[in-house]
Amino acid sequence: MPIPVIDLFAGPGGLGEGFSSLLNGERERVFKIKLSIEMDELAHQTLELRAFFREFPVREAPGDYYDYLAKKISREELFKRHPQQAENAKREAWHAELGGKETPNDEVDDRIKAALGNRRNWILIGGPPCQAYSLVGRSRVIGGEGGLAQYEADPRHELYKHYLRILAVHQPPVFVMENVKGLLSAKLNKEHIFERILTDLKNPTTALPWLRDLAPVGYTLYPLSTDSGDLLGEFKPTDFVLRAEEHGVPQARHRIIILGVRNDIRKRPGVLAKADSVTVAETIGDLPRLRSGLSKEPDSAEAWRKAVREVGKSAWLRNSQLKKLLAAALRNVGANLSRGAEFLPGATTPARHADWFSDNLLGGVLNHETRGHIRKDLHRYFFAAVFTREHGRSSLLEDLPTSLLPNHKNVAAALKETKFNDRFRVQIANKPSTTVVSHISKDGHYFIHYDPSQCRSLTVREAARLQTFPDNYRFEGPRTEQYRQVGNAVPPFLARQIARVVAELLA
Repeated sequence: MPIPVIDLFAGPGGLGEGFSSLLNGERERVFKIKLSIEMDELAHQTLELRAFFREFPVREAPGDYYDYLAKKISREELFKRHPQQAENAKREAWHAELGGKETPNDEVDDRIKAALGNRRNWILIGGPPCQAYSLVGRSRVIGGEGGLAQYEADPRHELYKHYLRILAVHQPPVFVMENVKGLLSAKLNKEHIFERILTDLKNPTTALPWLRDLAPVGYTLYPLSTDSGDLLGEFKPTDFVLRAEEHGVPQARHRIIILGVRNDIRKRPGVLAKADSVTVAETIGDLPRLRSGLSKEPDSAEAWRKAVREVGKSAWLRNSQLKKLLAAALRNVGANLSRGAEFLPGATTPARHADWFSDNLLGGVLNHETRGHIRKDLHRYFFAAVFTREHGRSSLLEDLPTSLLPNHKNVAAALKETKFNDRFRVQIANKPSTTVVSHISKDGHYFIHYDPSQCRSLTVREAARLQTFPDNYRFEGPRTEQYRQVGNAVPPFLARQIARVVAELLA
């Protein structure tokens, strides 16, 4: 019988997907998500759809599911045809805000107890929302109107206490907690937040004064990157940073992962094995080639082609060291590319992790549709992609021709101080990508495709591939929200490796 999992702050389900995908043999799941809690409505819809998919045996999802992905039937019709699985999925994926006025602790506790039944061997996973902890998030808030006072009053600092309360009340044998690397340097009232969190997680029943009447529980905290602590067995805060690119994920994503083991369990967990690097091109190079769209003016394939090829008439091109390369790349800009679709028929197979990504029943590509860009950005993207191909690094603002520099007040400061001077960042084909973050939902400037003939930012599916979501994993909602869901997720391929360590611990 699968080991139950409770998933808090679940997002679109990346961490849970990793645990659910770990198999014992060909068909038997090692873990089963029994309850996942997410406050964002659209992320919850994604979560619920995946819960429905997992209601069927491994590799036996019905044709109706694939018809929904291909937009042949509606979500309502899909659930209507499979009422029991739909009901189970709705029970598993709970749209609720931990700590919210409409989500009292008693209801949370009752749901957890009902999900677990009498099972004592189970896992708690998840991570509180991380915007308040991230380096960029802190700089934006502190630099805004509210300044430091607003940052220190941000309620998201306290969200981990809801995770802590559930640890204290329900006392799982093992927990996995994820958060951003910026947590290491975050301070609140001049105190390092991460050190306080580690202390609290070790003794959750004493960390929250109103819970001190509960039976005490303690946890030993382990990183997954190293098993070498100091002479007392203690680990440094930096030991808890897991580098995804070292474990087969095609992305330089560095996150804090804490594995907590209840003190009555006298067994030490292992660490993740290292794996060869996986590149951007190996991960997304098989996906259909697409063109971007023209924003703020009439768009068509021919109009887009003419707009890109205007680069050839630019005065700066005559003085560019990349003149021949730019000219050659311009000749490859054709007018026969589409902008993709929510479902694009056709078979694809990535060069790496094909068994992980591919589903032979899918028959197409999900969420593979491009954004529109203004004409000037098309030229910037084209130049940056050619520059990156030649130099093996993404271009900086100082590498752009003067006429391509944005007409923004902060550009001069960026050129002088080299702060945020990589705002047009091409993802290098033969390396792992940079960190896919939720900001990809804004404009795509940090996630430019390496192929200059496509002249665009990454699609949702390409970002999802870099995050290692399987190809049959559909993200619900408008495209902007799909990007945000992908950027906020834990890479499922990494999560499956964490799940394997936990399974061995509990064996």
